[in-house]
Amino acid sequence: MNKGISSIPINLRVYSPHVLNLTLIDLPGITKVPVGDQPPDIEYQIREMIMQFITRENCLILAVTPANTDLANSDALKLAKEVDPQGLRTIGVITKLDLMDEGTDARDVLENKLLPLRRGYVGVVNRSQKDIDGKKDIKAAMLAERKFFLSHPAYRHIADRMGTPHLQKVLNQQLTNHIRDTLPNFRNKLQGQLLSIEHEVEAYKNFKPEDPTRKTKALLQMVQQFAVDFEKRIEGSGDQVDTLELSGGAKINRIFHERFPFEIVKMEFNEKELRREISYAIKNIHGIRTGLFTPDMAFEAIVKKQIVKLKGPSLKSVDLVIQELINTVKKCTKKLANFPRLCEETERIVANHIREREGKTKDQVLLLIDIQVSYINTNHEDFIGFANAQQRSSQVHKKNTIGNQVIRKGWLTISNIGIMKGGSKGYWFVLTAESLSWYKDDEEKEKKYMLPLDNLKVRDVEKSFMSSKHIFALFNTEQRNVYKDYRFLELACDSQEDVDSWKASLLRAGVYPDKSLTESDENGQAENFSMDPQLERQVETIRNLVDSYMSIINKCIRDLIPKTIMHLMINNVKDFINSELLAQLYSSEDQNTLMEESAEQAQRRDEMLRMYQALKEALVIIGDINTATTFTPAPPPVDDSWIQHSRRSPPPSPTTQRRPTLSAPLVRPTAGRGPAPAIPSPGPHSGAPPVPFRPGPLPPFPSASDALGAPPQVPSRPTRAPPSVPRFGAMKDDAAEP
Repeated sequence: MNKGISSIPINLRVYSPHVLNLTLIDLPGITKVPVGDQPPDIEYQIREMIMQFITRENCLILAVTPANTDLANSDALKLAKEVDPQGLRTIGVITKLDLMDEGTDARDVLENKLLPLRRGYVGVVNRSQKDIDGKKDIKAAMLAERKFFLSHPAYRHIADRMGTPHLQKVLNQQLTNHIRDTLPNFRNKLQGQLLSIEHEVEAYKNFKPEDPTRKTKALLQMVQQFAVDFEKRIEGSGDQVDTLELSGGAKINRIFHERFPFEIVKMEFNEKELRREISYAIKNIHGIRTGLFTPDMAFEAIVKKQIVKLKGPSLKSVDLVIQELINTVKKCTKKLANFPRLCEETERIVANHIREREGKTKDQVLLLIDIQVSYINTNHEDFIGFANAQQRSSQVHKKNTIGNQVIRKGWLTISNIGIMKGGSKGYWFVLTAESLSWYKDDEEKEKKYMLPLDNLKVRDVEKSFMSSKHIFALFNTEQRNVYKDYRFLELACDSQEDVDSWKASLLRAGVYPDKSLTESDENGQAENFSMDPQLERQVETIRNLVDSYMSIINKCIRDLIPKTIMHLMINNVKDFINSELLAQLYSSEDQNTLMEESAEQAQRRDEMLRMYQALKEALVIIGDINTATTFTPAPPPVDDSWIQHSRRSPPPSPTTQRRPTLSAPLVRPTAGRGPAPAIPSPGPHSGAPPVPFRPGPLPPFPSASDALGAPPQVPSRPTRAPPSVPRFGAMKDDAAEP
């Protein structure tokens, strides 16, 4: 409200047969000293606002300077030189030629001799404030302007290159050049868009929403496509491979071969608790008597208890597979999103079938485990027997049947060591059956350390508040340092899935999860767990027998559970989708209801058809335009170095030595004296503003075509000029009070 500025423009659209198809952007002149409510950096703000527009390549810069000021100090020309060093977009406009001191004129400037510009200068005489107040119309003002140039002895020889009509003609030539240069690329762009949507539009051309045969055919095709997509996601496919995330089948594979085995081992190996249970079983079997031999009933009781514990991991694996199947179904139904009811019903029917199979699959899984409990086969060829069990030490159970082969490679971050050295650091880890090594990088040339796996166990580490990493730790069961002076080696991964995968790999190498009892449990039951040497030998024998037999059971369960889930769940769901889904859809709802389009799809179809038609019409219109329109070449370059040096040593000017002020140009036809409308531009040092122009949008082409062929028009009816804005701090004869 008080001489401030805003970078948000006020848009005014003028409709008339007598104006050009151009856009005028009226910019403020640069002020040096803030006044009113202006901020201290007002000069910087105005400069940034101006540069935002004049840097665009499709803008013409009208550098307007009053004739009664010093042209060599024009801020407008200086800014235009920065963004348009070749001078191809800059046109000089000289106003107020009728207000120059007697005996002076701007002839040398207008002839482009004194201070040359590549595109030269155009002189105009606008309406004065008195003319505006007196309702002097545009037509009369332009006649007065024409009379001034024809009657003035210094300008009569160049009168045909002066005035508002000539400025209009110059701008019209630039519009013509722009359209002529743009049309070939524009045509190519339209043709490219047409080709890109042609295939999709082809399906819409003969679209009949109410045709029942179309709905039947579409329903069959979509159900078949859903079945194909589901099978590809489960079984895998070579075409259209997803490289961003694992598909349903790959995730189920990880459940079968990484997550399920890990859950089994994590559940089983609780050494102290197991030994305590064995000792209690032996004592309870002997009762009041002191046993001389190791009772086989103790072995059977412990084994059955361990086998029953397998129910938890087995049922959990069924739940995980079900979740992945439902997620896969949801991803496959995304292609049915154009028909909301069909999408919803398909999801519901398949999900219900999966839930039905869940009960049968879990029953079968539990039956498999109950079968193993029902009979303990001690004659199994892999079972070690009592004789061998007594000879084995407690360390023999650690398997090493896979040799020293490489089990896994990958990047891990050592977090606890990095903290003391200024931050965590990533290394390339190589896990074999005997050791864990890490290198500087994946070229495996510079080995940092090799850690033997003997007596190592793994445990989870709680995720810290500030860290996004998931951490697990390795430690030695004999309370020794794992690495140098560190009791623990904390390793960090980016996701929990990576942690689980590394744990599963460590299991293969014989590094098991830690399930040690808390101190309170150990202290509370220590007195009950004291054993004599004979009982300790019996516990060790039973422990080795249990370990041998459970390895047989685990191997069997790890093989049978995935097969059971695959047969009763996954393959059954695939068969259901291929053979029963369509019949269930028909019986659930009416076909017309199922195939009812979503509002978004109907809108998209209409938009695509309209766009297709508009593109074809646009190409026809472009074909009708004469691209051989007369081209106006750019003038040759001139020496405009005076703009850069004008601040230090301005050359003499025929005009009176006054500082320039703001006088915004009008691209549209105007006449008479007085400045055109402008944004308030305080400051006595403000230069003539650079006023860019950008052509209006090419479509619709009739208007652009008219602009190509039509010569500049003189307005045939008065056009009211907006009130001008006072120039704060400007010279008196430069200001026009509103």
